[in-house]
Amino acid sequence: MKVRNILLLISLLTFELNAQKVVQPQLGSRSAKILKKSGLEFKDLNKNGKLDKYEDWRLPQEARIQDLISQMTIEEKIGFMLISTTRLAGDFSFQQNAPKTEITSGFNEEDLMQPINMFTRKPLPVPNMGAAGTTKGVMTYNLRHFILRANTNAKVLAEWSNNLQALCETSRLGIPAIIASNPRNHITADASIGLSVGTTVFSKWPGELGLSAMRDLKLTREFAEIAAKEWAAVGLRKGYMYMADLSTEPRWQRIEGTFGEDVDWTSNMIREIVLGFQGEKLGLNSVAMTTKHFPGGGPQVGGQDSHFDWGKNAHYPGGMFDYHVKPFIAAINAGTSSIMPYYSAPKDKNMEEVGFSYNKAIIQDLLRKQLGFKGIVNSDTGPIDMMPWGVENLTILQRYQKALEAGVDIFSGGADPSMLLETVKKEMVSETRINESIARLLKEKFDLGLFENPYVDVDAAVKTVGNAAFQEKGNLAMRKSIVLLRNDAKLLPIAPKTKVYFETYFDDGKTKTPAKTFKPEINKWNLEFVSTKEEADVVILWLTPNGGSLFSSNGSPIELQLSKNKIDVAHVNETTYHKPTVMIINYTNPWVIDEVDNPNVKTVLATFGTTTDAILDVVTGAYNPTGKMPFSTPTSRKVVMENQSDVPGFMKPKGYALFKAGDGLAY
Repeated sequence: MKVRNILLLISLLTFELNAQKVVQPQLGSRSAKILKKSGLEFKDLNKNGKLDKYEDWRLPQEARIQDLISQMTIEEKIGFMLISTTRLAGDFSFQQNAPKTEITSGFNEEDLMQPINMFTRKPLPVPNMGAAGTTKGVMTYNLRHFILRANTNAKVLAEWSNNLQALCETSRLGIPAIIASNPRNHITADASIGLSVGTTVFSKWPGELGLSAMRDLKLTREFAEIAAKEWAAVGLRKGYMYMADLSTEPRWQRIEGTFGEDVDWTSNMIREIVLGFQGEKLGLNSVAMTTKHFPGGGPQVGGQDSHFDWGKNAHYPGGMFDYHVKPFIAAINAGTSSIMPYYSAPKDKNMEEVGFSYNKAIIQDLLRKQLGFKGIVNSDTGPIDMMPWGVENLTILQRYQKALEAGVDIFSGGADPSMLLETVKKEMVSETRINESIARLLKEKFDLGLFENPYVDVDAAVKTVGNAAFQEKGNLAMRKSIVLLRNDAKLLPIAPKTKVYFETYFDDGKTKTPAKTFKPEINKWNLEFVSTKEEADVVILWLTPNGGSLFSSNGSPIELQLSKNKIDVAHVNETTYHKPTVMIINYTNPWVIDEVDNPNVKTVLATFGTTTDAILDVVTGAYNPTGKMPFSTPTSRKVVMENQSDVPGFMKPKGYALFKAGDGLAY
């Protein structure tokens, strides 16, 4: 009896100590009643008047997950395994040349236009968030994962997020939604659906290549922490980003979204990005990352992208498959919540020639078993019905079966769960396998605290997003991202009182005058800005080559010469012929610049998405350049055609690189 009493006393003391450690989380509720127990509060999400395990925030997470899975119908589980684009009323993000209208915060968009397939430019034939509307998606299709493409203000984003969560709260089990987005903080040349939202109200930073060019891991972490605060403030809790792919094939049309070609530096960048957005582990203030595109989308045949049939293959002529996997190891070690396989089917005798979302050896054997990844495997948008490379002969049901057997947990691109549901009901996939994915997906939501409070403070969101302190850091990053490649005539820094002709050149395919004279509204640089090159002592020429959007690809060979990317080389040579010139090139790919044949061009800088103010600070010496090239630039078209797609430029034969990765001068 004495022993039993002692054990009982110890148990009571332990319970009392644990109770003292319990901290009541802030609950956010719109319709769910609040249950009170032992002086604590809980949300009655399933409206049954009692505290279920999944509603009890005191319990271990695994117990909550398993309880909720046991209460979900198979229809609810299948809807939970889709992540689709959702829309705002008046959001024309899927229509080319659509009128610019005010986006409202309403969420019942049954009247929206039918969106187009971003890859074929044809109307989508199946139900999706644009056609079905958010209400139907949540209440009928049981969707709880959404990608928001809309570009609007912080108030609308926050209100819309709260409206969506309030809608989810009214559902049978009250499971909250998670809202994902592509990058929103970068200056980019290709703000296409699925790549980047482009210029937004969020703090503005250089492009991903520019972040890499800074060579500043501390500021990279600060960027990610700042962006996470902005995203979480408006209810965006998941990022479809960032790319751990390497820019080893200079023609690949997605290089702008990479951190360059150097595997060790890219690994460092990915680590800081993941830790900055997520923290040491997912929590109440985190934005969950989706690192892409496993096992590395860079080495595409001819640089063509696997969004398209003509670019469906990756290859490894240099035998460097493992080189491309390494940044994903860094992401896994940093705790990335999700990993996205690419569409590509590998042309390699040692691998099954099917898209990576169907490739069991890549997902199960390599990613899960060898690399130890325990998070979510999120397919890229549309591998089932749009980019089924290597499995074109399989039915839709068989494709779902093969992808699930390979290890995919959630499918991006569609909103109609009927075909996936049929795959399970026909016992092509077991419900046990489905439950494995549901557990991973629920864990992310529990980690983020969405079950307790998915709502945001709209006023705080308006004050947080794009605030002056955040932008000041972004402005520093823009200056640090600029790379000085040549200063042979010691033209830089430009001396005070110098007469400067500053011309920007960007041909967007719509304007008849791509060359524009730039004069700052406020002259902070003690220079005299003149209207013609003839008046000038120094010419500054900022070129932005334009290879076209990724989704304008038609399978034609990809060229990197300036003249093939909407630059009038004759104009460049004529503009720079008579005066000392500072030539600045905005790089989204490793452009070939051998057509510029002018002895005056002895000063060259590289940008990766920045501002004229940042450029003028650098060329005048107000900021001493520190940037380094994130990739190597080829000397000629010939070396591009002969290059091995999986081999980084700095490892290619002598004579390949005009500027090597890591090059960069200072004053």
